[in-house]
Amino acid sequence: MLNRIIHFSLYNRLTVVILSAVILIAGTLAMLRTDVDIFPDLNAPTVVVMTEARGLTPEEVEKVVSYPIESAVNGATDIRRVRSQSNSGFSIVWVEFDWGTDIYRARQIVSERLTTVAEQMPQGVSAPVLGPQSSILGEMMIIGLTADSTSMLDLRTIADRTIAPRLLAMGGVSQVSVIGGEAKEYQIRLKPELMQARNVSIDEVADAVAGLNDNASGGVVYDYGNEYLIKAEFNTTDPSQLELAVIRADENGPVVLADVADIVVAGQQPRIGLAAVNSVPAVIITVTKQPKASTINLTADIDAALADLAHTLPADIHINTDIFRQADFIDTSITNLQEALLEGALMVIVVLLFFLMNLRTTLISVVALPLSIIVSMLVLNLMGFTINTMSLGGIAIAIGSLVDDAIVDVENVYRHLRLNAALPEGERRSKLEVIYHASAEVRTPIFNSSLIIIASFLPLFFLSGIEGRLLMPLGIAFIVALIASTVVALTITPVLCSLLLGNKADNDKLSKEPATARKLRRLYTCALEAVLKRPKPILLATALLFIGACAALPFLGRGFLPKFNEGSFTINIATLPGVSLDESDKIGRQVDSIIMAVPEIHTVSRKTGRAELDEHSQGVNASEIEAPYVLADRSREEIAAELRSHLSEIPGINIEIGQPISHRIDAMLSGTESAVAIKIFGDDLNTLMSLGKKIKHEISGIPGVVDANVEQQFERPELVIRPRREVMAAYGVTLPQFSRAISTALGGVEVSQLYDSGWPYPVTLIADPEARMSIDAISNLSVDSPRGHVTIGALAEVISSTGPNSVSRENVKRRLVVSANVEGRDLRSTVNEIRQKIADEVTLPENYYVSYEGQFENEAQASRTLLFTSLGALLIILMLLYGQFKNMRQSLLILINMPLAMIGGVMILLLIGGELNIPAIIGFISLIGISTRNGMLLIAHYNDLAAQGRDAISRTIHGSADRLLPIVMTALTSALALIPLALTGGRAGNELQSPMAIVILGGLISSTALNMFVVPAIYYLRNRKEENKA
Repeated sequence: MLNRIIHFSLYNRLTVVILSAVILIAGTLAMLRTDVDIFPDLNAPTVVVMTEARGLTPEEVEKVVSYPIESAVNGATDIRRVRSQSNSGFSIVWVEFDWGTDIYRARQIVSERLTTVAEQMPQGVSAPVLGPQSSILGEMMIIGLTADSTSMLDLRTIADRTIAPRLLAMGGVSQVSVIGGEAKEYQIRLKPELMQARNVSIDEVADAVAGLNDNASGGVVYDYGNEYLIKAEFNTTDPSQLELAVIRADENGPVVLADVADIVVAGQQPRIGLAAVNSVPAVIITVTKQPKASTINLTADIDAALADLAHTLPADIHINTDIFRQADFIDTSITNLQEALLEGALMVIVVLLFFLMNLRTTLISVVALPLSIIVSMLVLNLMGFTINTMSLGGIAIAIGSLVDDAIVDVENVYRHLRLNAALPEGERRSKLEVIYHASAEVRTPIFNSSLIIIASFLPLFFLSGIEGRLLMPLGIAFIVALIASTVVALTITPVLCSLLLGNKADNDKLSKEPATARKLRRLYTCALEAVLKRPKPILLATALLFIGACAALPFLGRGFLPKFNEGSFTINIATLPGVSLDESDKIGRQVDSIIMAVPEIHTVSRKTGRAELDEHSQGVNASEIEAPYVLADRSREEIAAELRSHLSEIPGINIEIGQPISHRIDAMLSGTESAVAIKIFGDDLNTLMSLGKKIKHEISGIPGVVDANVEQQFERPELVIRPRREVMAAYGVTLPQFSRAISTALGGVEVSQLYDSGWPYPVTLIADPEARMSIDAISNLSVDSPRGHVTIGALAEVISSTGPNSVSRENVKRRLVVSANVEGRDLRSTVNEIRQKIADEVTLPENYYVSYEGQFENEAQASRTLLFTSLGALLIILMLLYGQFKNMRQSLLILINMPLAMIGGVMILLLIGGELNIPAIIGFISLIGISTRNGMLLIAHYNDLAAQGRDAISRTIHGSADRLLPIVMTALTSALALIPLALTGGRAGNELQSPMAIVILGGLISSTALNMFVVPAIYYLRNRKEENKA
């Protein structure tokens, strides 16, 4: 079949050329239309359920909101984990499904389970809401709004009512969350002293203002043949009109709202979050994209929309879009990879020109590059993949291998044409016949070597979880590119050889081998002859090198994925729970000033607290800071170390320093934004906290552990109102009545809406701030009773107490997390020491247990998967080799290249101080296939010479010398093409591919150098014995 393909191509050259041109055009168009993103879709199918429970404490939220939701969704199909966090007035539940679950089906399952729960929610608790569908890479842009004279209330209103709706209306935007400023509302502030003077209770006011600004339906009237709609227009946009609402009318005259309350325009209470840009009060808008939306195109659309809006906003408002732009990270990463591709291609061309010394043969070989790359892009587009760092990385790693097949074919054709030109004119064959037989001679090694390399990448497709999602596109891109290059070698390459080589004018050139090739062949022949005279020393030295590599393997550090260089720090700080939002902001400004003092950082944005219905839930004592940086003379690690050093000088705060995407990957893996999560499960929050503090103390001294923190579930101050039931019974006050009075006066109740410029704003009934700022003030608030007005202090105890800041649960069990990051040491050994330290020093009470989660779990699981699947890949490779050579000894001899490649891979990791992470392991597995190509070329040619009757020494020396040039060229092109990736591992976009490139580079160097002596030596020894026996 392969011979037919070659024959068809040679005798239908015009058809092949036209088809190639059509494919090039189609592939280029597909490449231009394919979406560009930073990574493939990494999101585990997760449904987020959020519930606002205004005024409830964390324990109450856990009891009446989070637990019922957890119970409802537990047991549903394909759920792997349910987590919840209950904060003051807010519940968030994460329902995580198995990888591969359709997200729409998952949302449908959760939605159905919540239908019964919504009906059971207590009064005042909103119905559970599903968070928007997005991904860990969904937060694509952060926009900062600051103003010189516009108030923070007006700035927030502009963000809520002008900018956010405009962005949400754009296709591809999933969510726009706004934090900072003051959310506008109309407050009816009750004055307790005036209420007592007028003998007015909270219940009376609440009844009077219920539906205060609502319209009424009047139906229709028919008159004179017309139908008139009756519009009972009771609402007003003038707050002063609301003050005239009558509360009560008696013999003393009417009591209106203005007599006992003030109506003011103010920010919503309680304030749950604020923001700052460069330490200046601001409003921050976070834009989240839909999963399939193009980040780059959507960013351009948002920039255009903001530029358009800027002309309509007050002149003193400044819009900052440089805080976080995922599109910039994508552009940088893709550009870096494109540079690596281009540099690798240039190195390939230099190698070919150096060895072939012929522009035409170089051109024929190089044509395989653009054709293979564009065909790969076309196929990936048809398969629904985006252009991302992983798909481009797969092609970048394959760049050297893409020309290998063409090199082997061109070199063999060139050699046969040279031999044909050296024959007397009467004995020469036609050019097409020579090219056909030369291509057919190497077509089996070309095809089988490609199959073997593909087989070596098969373990990638057995990876699950985030590592599978991340690395599978790389494997697909590599395999597609390799298949494309094989097809090119069997079709386009012979056609171009027939068009560009073997003309009469070239016969004189063909009769001479390039000087570089002659010198290299002569030197190699002398060295090989010396080795074959005494083969045992080199075999012994190689065996010792392999044993040394195996012995060094356990000393390599272990990790999951390399650290990314995202160009931005995400810094989480938290102070003690119970701290007010204003005090937390004061600490945040201190942190801002320290970060802005770092020369590489020019912009700092901070979110303190949380936005409404935001799944990134945190208390007012916590802040999240984005600090984009530009590296100059220092590395990211050095800047992070400086920040840790200076920030640790602020007393009473916990610090975590990470990066935007890395943080979110950690959160998806373990539920915490850190590399290591130590989860303590139990029932009593105080016991969990003491255990957490103990574990933090023990692990903080372990080398490599940084940012060790205990989840903020500390006791925070509370005011507890405990009813005196006998007193309430004496006054005839019911619990629902008492509860309503407290909720209204202290927590506030939305009683209506007021429309301003067409936008609705809540009208809230609440006690005046001075009446609820102390225990005495709260105690003096009055409640209506059959015996007259009575104070809250008479009906209940108002005492100071403490309670949890938040309550976290996982799989219906309370848990507390001790989190940590790792710097300056490999992840695996650090986690092993943490485990041992906790086992030795921490005693757990009955029914309490600890689990460890994070990247290391995925690393261990992925390593096991790759180990077993690589054994399967090895058997497939052995089967393919046996299918070609029909000789098990020769097949095993070819596989000797694997340990030869391992020597170089391990040595290069030791030299650079690298760690054995998942990309590096994949690099070793890839070497199984890549390194066997050289052995296949040697053994196949030895067999051809054996069929001609050559003896063992002759076919070993001459066969090795004949295959020297294609082996060295293919090895050098593959190796040198990887150098740009190997040397630029710290640049954005190259982080994951660099460890693979480094391992493959080292393995190719050692396997090629040793293959040219070890394989001939073993082949010669075995065949010499057989000849001697004969």
